[in-house]
Amino acid sequence: MRTFLTVVMVLLLVWGGSMAWAVNAAWNEVARVDATPDGDRPQGGDGRNVLLVGSDSRAGLSAEDRRRLGTGPDTGGARTDSILVLHTGSGKSTLMSIPRDSYVEVPGHGMNKINAAFSIGGPKLLAQTIEHSTGLKIDGYMEIGFAGFANVVDAVGGVNICVKNDMNDEKAHINLKKGCQVLDGKNALGYVRARYSDPEGDLGRAKRQRQFLGALMGKIATPSTVLQPWKVHSIGTKSAGALTVGEDDSLFGTARAFWAFRSIAKGDGYSVTVPVSNNALPTPSGTAVQWDEAKSKQLFDDLREDRPITVEPDDS
Repeated sequence: MRTFLTVVMVLLLVWGGSMAWAVNAAWNEVARVDATPDGDRPQGGDGRNVLLVGSDSRAGLSAEDRRRLGTGPDTGGARTDSILVLHTGSGKSTLMSIPRDSYVEVPGHGMNKINAAFSIGGPKLLAQTIEHSTGLKIDGYMEIGFAGFANVVDAVGGVNICVKNDMNDEKAHINLKKGCQVLDGKNALGYVRARYSDPEGDLGRAKRQRQFLGALMGKIATPSTVLQPWKVHSIGTKSAGALTVGEDDSLFGTARAFWAFRSIAKGDGYSVTVPVSNNALPTPSGTAVQWDEAKSKQLFDDLREDRPITVEPDDS
């Protein structure tokens, strides 16, 4: 019995050391960026809000990669195809999509579509714009680009998604049939980018982005993955190389966000889009999305006060 216990203790120590090595190796690959807004900021509440951005940067993509993924040529700089805020607190977590064409005030730059803030001033200005428009204090930042997203999906062997309708979208380079199927990195990227093949346009895309993100986190955070150091190292390093976080973000805070994504996907949380009153608002910046003033304010107030949301969650 003594020998058996000794062997077990040695194995546990080896496993624990291997896990620590795998996690630290992945975390050291994560890029950092200054995403802390300038100027006066909202007061933080009891909860925590993490800004998640899907960037269309082609950085690191070869010409062959751009053809394979259907991302188009490298136009320089970066824009954002997806903007989400994850709220975690005392109750159930909430994942809130902000339509990229939302017409808001960009501090110092007048009224514009919200994704223009990212193009103009990067993460700092986007976070400042969201804080100014919602009253929510942004406590963390996560960003993933085109290549990174596809690599992560391929690293976990694809993700099972139930496609609601046939999607033949040349701009997103996909031709998917209705039904449940495993999407590889290329098709997954097209699935979360497509909007011209979706009757709901940008709003439908926001629902699909939240759906896929939850499914991806569910695939990663399974016992067969998180309990095997070599798998943690393989997936972690491929994912980490694609991930950018705020300079002040911690490993614990980032892991907590990933776990919250998974919980929401399993139904233990809320998935919403900022309520909209007009998704075809004529503006000097082109057709934009106008928020429903009363309902959006109620949603932001609920999140800021860390209380259960009273806005009806999306059926996604």
